[in-house]
Amino acid sequence: MTPSPAKAVDRRLPSEEARELLSLTRDLVQRELQPRAAEDEAAGRFPREVFRTLGEAGLLSLPYEEKYGGGDQPYEVYLQVLEELAAGWLAVGLGVSVHTLSCHALATFGTDEQRDRWLPGMLSGEQLGAYCLSEPQSGSDAAALRTRADLDGEEYVVSGTKAWITHGGQADFYSALVRTGEEGARGISCLLVPGTQPGLSAAPPEHKMGMKSSPTAQLHFDGARVSRERLIGTEGQGFQIALAALDSGRLGIAACAIGVAQAALDLAVDYARTRRQFGRAIADFQGLSFMLADMATQIEAGRALYLSAARLRDAGLPFSKEAAMAKLFCTDTVMRVTIDAVQVLGGYGYTQDFPAERYMREAKVLQIVEGTNQIQRLVIGRHLTKD
Repeated sequence: MTPSPAKAVDRRLPSEEARELLSLTRDLVQRELQPRAAEDEAAGRFPREVFRTLGEAGLLSLPYEEKYGGGDQPYEVYLQVLEELAAGWLAVGLGVSVHTLSCHALATFGTDEQRDRWLPGMLSGEQLGAYCLSEPQSGSDAAALRTRADLDGEEYVVSGTKAWITHGGQADFYSALVRTGEEGARGISCLLVPGTQPGLSAAPPEHKMGMKSSPTAQLHFDGARVSRERLIGTEGQGFQIALAALDSGRLGIAACAIGVAQAALDLAVDYARTRRQFGRAIADFQGLSFMLADMATQIEAGRALYLSAARLRDAGLPFSKEAAMAKLFCTDTVMRVTIDAVQVLGGYGYTQDFPAERYMREAKVLQIVEGTNQIQRLVIGRHLTKD
């Protein structure tokens, strides 16, 4: 079953341009995403052409500078676009978030020459990026990564394996964190690696519980020679670059989580209004209406939390703690909401005739990616207790 178009979320947007962007996004979701999401997810098809469509509409470059081909939109607006995309199809919404994360290193830490050379292509809509931090033995402990990049003349020779890479094997470029020096965080650097780089290959995609249209794969570097001019920032600055990107990326995951939660709520409300038992709509039963009320309240709280963090970012203020809070709360919320949506639909919620079961399977990964929710609690706790 394809979900019926939901009532638009009541949003307080900062400009008329932002309102037009959200209207465009909802139209694309209803025309291009919702009609095919269930079938493509079941088949595990990666919708590469959808990203080109979004790129043509200017939705792959929203938070970056206009002079490089970006949309010059505040994060407050970009995240709400992500929310709408994820409500239609999480594989696409999360894919846009990953692409934006992949551009962050160059856009923020690159030289003017590097940005002029590569960023317009990365933001053009024709290219799709991936972010390479995790490895088989270093997930939450990112500072323990082992993929090495040894300088040989004017090239880095890169060897090692990256794991859990969204768009792995499909991306046109990779922002890769590699070890150029000593053990620990200070020995990590960032390289911008072309997707066609000789010596770079991808393993077959992982077989996942959900998000089957989004390829997740290991990447193998086998003596890949990457030009020294593709070093972003300075040697040893990679961990700082990674953490800065993750703060912003966590807000993207929070927005995607609220999008999926909103889609699940809309489905549950629509079903509860039309499903009749004991002579009346099940929405009229207090026990069920209370469930819907709790779901809606949690979603509104999550949306307010991620937007509050985004406004701090837009104002140039520290937002690391708030990003971790948003990621933690919003992804825990989508897990609770999607479980309750399945319960509202009863037996139908457990079948593939309705998307509730898909929403629930997709929700789980959001508690894991961009730092598990246990790591978010660690980050928040450290902020609260540090001098």
